[in-house]
Amino acid sequence: MTYDTTPPAAGTPSRRVFLSVSAAAAAATAGVTLDGRPAEADSGRPNGPGRPVTAQHPDAELRALLREIDHRRIEATVRRLVGFGTRHTLSTQDDPARGIGAARDWIFAEMKKHAAASGGRMTVELQSYVQEPASRIPVATRITNVVATLRGSTSPDRVYVVSGHYDSRVSDVMNATADAPGADDDASGVAVVMELARVMATRRPRATIVFAAVAGEEQGLYGARHMATRYKAAGTDVQAMFTNDIVGSSTADDGTRDPRTVRLFAEGVPTAETPAEANIRRSVGGENDSPSRQLARFVTSVAENDATGMNVRVIYRRDRYLRGGDHIPFLEQGYPAARFTEPHENFDHQHQDVRVEDGRQYGDLPEFCDFPYIARVARVNAAALWSLAQAPGTPKNARIRTDRLTNDTDLVWTRGTEPDLAGYEIVWRETTSPDWTHVIPVGDVTEVRVDLSKDNVFFGVRAVGRAGHRSPVSFPLPS
Repeated sequence: MTYDTTPPAAGTPSRRVFLSVSAAAAAATAGVTLDGRPAEADSGRPNGPGRPVTAQHPDAELRALLREIDHRRIEATVRRLVGFGTRHTLSTQDDPARGIGAARDWIFAEMKKHAAASGGRMTVELQSYVQEPASRIPVATRITNVVATLRGSTSPDRVYVVSGHYDSRVSDVMNATADAPGADDDASGVAVVMELARVMATRRPRATIVFAAVAGEEQGLYGARHMATRYKAAGTDVQAMFTNDIVGSSTADDGTRDPRTVRLFAEGVPTAETPAEANIRRSVGGENDSPSRQLARFVTSVAENDATGMNVRVIYRRDRYLRGGDHIPFLEQGYPAARFTEPHENFDHQHQDVRVEDGRQYGDLPEFCDFPYIARVARVNAAALWSLAQAPGTPKNARIRTDRLTNDTDLVWTRGTEPDLAGYEIVWRETTSPDWTHVIPVGDVTEVRVDLSKDNVFFGVRAVGRAGHRSPVSFPLPS
């Protein structure tokens, strides 16, 4: 290992000063980067090595992609899915006009049209299996996901997944015959996925992007669980998964609107954490640094801008209170995953029989959807997915060396294999900060010493491509 042993310049505060002065005093105290350059001031926070973290702005290619997302196409998709009457998982699968089978076949045909424009880079499959009787599945039932895969041009083995569920329900989750329009829950999410497939099919992402319309969500996340299990069994390197579920309305149950916000639910303690991993987490304090939390931080850095017109409100929960969605099966397999959902749900318009009571309309009908809002949610997804696919992958095997007791910190990681990899950056923050505040460019290396104590701050490692695209942060574990 090569260590930075250069003594601090005269008048330069030591690491102890960096971490003990008050925030107000620190704003006026000059820090230095690893190579001795003055650090930029970060008012209100202790100074230290590096410069303030800034958002990653969309480049011209991404801006062009986002402009192609069309709310009119999204509306047409939602209305077409509603037109199948019911898409209940237990509904008919062989009627050409009604039921989940008709919806499945239409989605498959539309995805095939998108794939035809990809020059062979996108393939579409019906991913089916027979679910034997289980919770909310009274008889053996075929469950089918429609999966479109856009193969990456330089790192095809690195995979990013986006999904929505095309099944629907009414008040009685076992009622497979009543009209269940499912406009918001979840034709809206499927429309996002299909629109993303359309606009990305003609482009060449460096990594692979998967667009999935899954079934069986309302009965128990069956389709997504089958998909995640298959990926895990095949050893697929899924580095991020997003589900879009109930992203159709910007209007709350009291009539107030929030058309520029989408919630992103991201778990803290990993669902798949082992007892040994839990012991390490408790020892080093990683409750707010799961892979899913790093993914959520990445989304805010690339998708909150003028090109999307949206705010991403990260919620520190796996999902809504005591509820769940299709990202959970991916979390169960140890994959980073998060859920997009509208800012305020109106429960009159989900999981309800279509009816009018006391002049009040119930039911998940398309007239309660805000289609320009869904298009903006699609842009948030597109910004995240495209930025992930164009950047190098999240660094692997990031570690903090613990073979010596010191007040500085040695970090090591494994170099990625991407052909456009330019190097790495160390990020750090105070333990009380929700997001990374400082970044230290360290170049194309796999080990570095930082003049800050691992006792007092959190560290992360991220990769940088030649075009400036940055990966999500990898939170280092003790070596």
